[in-house]
Amino acid sequence: MYQVVIYLYLFGVAIASLFNKKVRTMWRGERNAIRQLKANVDPNAHYVWFHAASLGEFEQGRPLMEQLRREHPEYKILLTFFSPSGYEVRKNYQGADIITYLPLDTIRNARRFLRAIKPEMAFFIKYEFWYNYLHILKHRNVPVYSVSSIFRPDQVFFRWYGSQYGRVLKCFTRFFVQNEESRQLLSTLGINDVDVVGDTRFDRVLQIKEAAKQLPIVEAFLQQPTPKVFVAGSSWPPDEEIFIRYFNNHRDWKLIIAPHVIGESHLRQMENLLQDRKVARYTQLADSTTVAEDTEVLIIDTFGLLSSIYRYAQVAYVGGGFGVGIHNLLEAAVWNVPVFFGPNNQRFQEAADLKSCGGGLEIRDYDDFERQMQQLKNDQQLRTQCAQAAGNYVESRSGATSKVLQTVFL
Repeated sequence: MYQVVIYLYLFGVAIASLFNKKVRTMWRGERNAIRQLKANVDPNAHYVWFHAASLGEFEQGRPLMEQLRREHPEYKILLTFFSPSGYEVRKNYQGADIITYLPLDTIRNARRFLRAIKPEMAFFIKYEFWYNYLHILKHRNVPVYSVSSIFRPDQVFFRWYGSQYGRVLKCFTRFFVQNEESRQLLSTLGINDVDVVGDTRFDRVLQIKEAAKQLPIVEAFLQQPTPKVFVAGSSWPPDEEIFIRYFNNHRDWKLIIAPHVIGESHLRQMENLLQDRKVARYTQLADSTTVAEDTEVLIIDTFGLLSSIYRYAQVAYVGGGFGVGIHNLLEAAVWNVPVFFGPNNQRFQEAADLKSCGGGLEIRDYDDFERQMQQLKNDQQLRTQCAQAAGNYVESRSGATSKVLQTVFL
């Protein structure tokens, strides 16, 4: 059945590529992957293969690749992506020797790909379970590791109808999972080569914090007289309707918004919501070190700055929780900042943990946000406690990268 589904999907991708630029980019990249490997593989080298579906999984795998390169320079690194949103952003990443798309999971593609690269070990990040690739790797006795994976009872592997596909899990040499529940679920399938090490993203956000940029425009904006700053990152319209409404009514804080989607129509939509507040866009300020004194809101209309901007917040909001699912909470929490987020967070272990320790605040509507935000505004001690809880949580969960590599290279 899996093989039938894959070929139907392959046919659908081919058709969709005629009409959708992103699908066409992926389709062409996958078709060129074998050719790219044959042209770039060093036949005398020893390769370790890392596969990440997209940009988020890449960030989880990045600490592993970089520590592996430092500690085991005898290996070269192959990095593959499934999604254009990962490959197109990181195709020039210097931490890997070869970067390419991973051709779709047909038996023929898997055989050709693995014949071209001949990896000595492979790391699949988080949710990547490619049935044919994994079975062929197992048949060839190549060690395969699942890193930062997390399992839930509602996944197909643990349903009565998923037993056949669930065999793919037995192709892994070892699982490095995020929590104890995942270990217990795997044990119900007879899989016991499992270590609970946490999530390598904690190591990555600590690296990002160390490399954070100084942002003169943001600092000039904050020099104007106001005591507190609220930073909203990766926001979507449902998020913005809530926190913008609040700050239209409570204008004693500065507001920085870094939306998930940067487009003129979305930027204008936000500016309309902000009513009569004085707004500046980051790119319009160019390299200026001065910002008009009456500027109340700064919109970040460019990418790559958000992880550094959280350092300026007293309170942060991470978007996506009213739609696609929350974005990266850890990028904010690492700066010792209380973090708000919406209700669609059940798939994210860090959301549950931050709520439990007091560093994260879930909201379900405007009234919920107003109530909790007022508490933080009016109670400095509470705000400090929440901030410290968020930062301590990130620090306490670091170290997964070293645990993984120490086990692999025992």
